[in-house]
Amino acid sequence: MQMFSGLGRSRYVPILILYALVMIQSCKKDPAKMTKEELVSELSKDKTYSKILEYAHFSGVNTSKFEASADKTPVWGLLEEIGYGHKPSIRHTEKKLGVDSSLLRAVAEDLVKGQSPEKAMEKLEPVFPVYRNLKIHYARLIKSEKKDSAAVVAESLNAYRWVHRQAQGAPRLVLVNIRGAYLTGMDSAGKDVITMRTIVGKKDTPTPTIDTYATSIVTHPYWNVPKSIAIKEILPKAKQNGSYLEKNKIEVIDKKGEVVDPSQLDWDELSADNFPYRFRQETGEDNSLGLLKVEIKNPLAIYLHDTNARYLFKSENRYRSHGCVRVEHPTDLANFMAGSELLKSDFLTEPDTVSTPPKWHKLQKRIPVFLFYLGADCNEKGDLIYFDDVYRRGVPKV
Repeated sequence: MQMFSGLGRSRYVPILILYALVMIQSCKKDPAKMTKEELVSELSKDKTYSKILEYAHFSGVNTSKFEASADKTPVWGLLEEIGYGHKPSIRHTEKKLGVDSSLLRAVAEDLVKGQSPEKAMEKLEPVFPVYRNLKIHYARLIKSEKKDSAAVVAESLNAYRWVHRQAQGAPRLVLVNIRGAYLTGMDSAGKDVITMRTIVGKKDTPTPTIDTYATSIVTHPYWNVPKSIAIKEILPKAKQNGSYLEKNKIEVIDKKGEVVDPSQLDWDELSADNFPYRFRQETGEDNSLGLLKVEIKNPLAIYLHDTNARYLFKSENRYRSHGCVRVEHPTDLANFMAGSELLKSDFLTEPDTVSTPPKWHKLQKRIPVFLFYLGADCNEKGDLIYFDDVYRRGVPKV
């Protein structure tokens, strides 16, 4: 009888163990009710943080910046880096946006609940298809120990994370890869909507990297010649050839903004150090800006525009401008930015034999515009493409 009673009790052992585990779990504090410090404490335990670091490493993050120490585990900094990146090498940033702290916390809570980093980060990282493809290629390069190539891809991954930060809430965005001389327009999910070739700055007049937004579309724009071009290029030609300005429909404007008759000027007295005027090219099909300009907010006098030399887009060598970005399909770009048909498809083919006054079309929503110098990107098929270092800037530091 005692043997049977012992066997009877043994049947309840698994039930008692299960009950104990349930009780322990029920006593564990709900992550949603934890403080930020408690969440960090939980994520610092066991191998949890190591798993997050490993995930970050294969996502192109420089994890050496986020190693845990005896008194600190930089959980929040690492999560922000994975989701939103750090500022790339950009000459001008109009405004750095904050991050969604509630989203960072939600991811931390999921990790504390035992969710894998791969699953938890889905809600945090960019959803852009190009970003996901770059991650696949980066992991492959790391496993193949191709460190230099991986570093180039890591820079692009960070750039797209930065785009994710800066484009929050925007319905569309535009990205120009200076190094590849092309433009991509994406919707809010990062899906490519339009792509086109661009003409960017020459080696001695490189297009600067910029993080900003478009403000308006200008049809039949004037070309207000930058001072450097006016002094170095147009002034010498105007002094040498009395008909140069008239032939190229260039006006002389004084400090009051009024047009000056060139024949009334003493050109022999004018020089680089003594030129109290500016040049402005009249609107029309011969205008260097073409028939359309996209104004983007920046202090560098950089914008996107049409061109009167559209044949140059057929060339593979498209590093020919003074710094601004000429676009292959300006009407498509204008309509994409506006989110509606702002201009008819035949706008650029309409007769434009007379000077038409400029017209400003203010954009109703903030459309982020990024001018990056990316050494690697993916095409619509997901293939990894590298671009020549045309400005000779060397291997990136990420």
